[in-house]
Amino acid sequence: MRFTSEQRLDDGVVERAFTLGDIPGILWTPASASASAPVPLILLGHPALGLNRMYPRLLARAQGCAAAGFATATIELPGCGDRPRWPAAEQARADLRRALQAGEPVGDEIIDALILPLVEKSVPEWQTALDALLAQPEIGGPVGYSGGVISIGVRLAVVEPRIVAAGLFAGSFVPRAMFDEARRVTIPLHVLLQWDDEGNDRQAALDLFDAFGSKEKTLLASMGGHTGVPQSAGEHAGAFFVRHLS
Repeated sequence: MRFTSEQRLDDGVVERAFTLGDIPGILWTPASASASAPVPLILLGHPALGLNRMYPRLLARAQGCAAAGFATATIELPGCGDRPRWPAAEQARADLRRALQAGEPVGDEIIDALILPLVEKSVPEWQTALDALLAQPEIGGPVGYSGGVISIGVRLAVVEPRIVAAGLFAGSFVPRAMFDEARRVTIPLHVLLQWDDEGNDRQAALDLFDAFGSKEKTLLASMGGHTGVPQSAGEHAGAFFVRHLS
């Protein structure tokens, strides 16, 4: 991990951009974090839109987590931002746009091509990033995962034992294969669902929640579209991580 920039924000949060090989990322740490007082870490998931486009929303989430005493970090997903083009992913997104514009149902073939390769590529990168982040003296764990793509969160919850709690955003398509993985998830979960999300299959999101094997799992459904998440939903998610990471 190589840090490429550092700035202290108005609330005392330290923001550092880094590269991990050819993968860009950002680490935010609260003012209280130090080698003598290391803090828990939350990995911030996001849709495959690029860190530059997602930065304002990621920053707001990071600052909210810092206020609760948590460090946060995120990485650029494969094929996004300045990372090398990924023709197969671009073709899958084009097929999805065509289906949506034509008012056609989004079939399993499109969903699988869009999501499954992304999970396979990105989850090992998240794990490599986690290795490097936990090597920083001011970060001590435990670790949580927050956000989407929800299938990435599901896979991480299954294969990464250092993640002890996850807050998942039910706002992306879910391949049928992920339902079997969901049954193997046992960590505490807090799932956010926007009831009127125009790009999400509500019933699939409910079925996925039902499939999770966790003994402690909460579904918070709010009225509104994909970008209409109420502030109270973020407060509930914050309280979830305080319970499980503090």
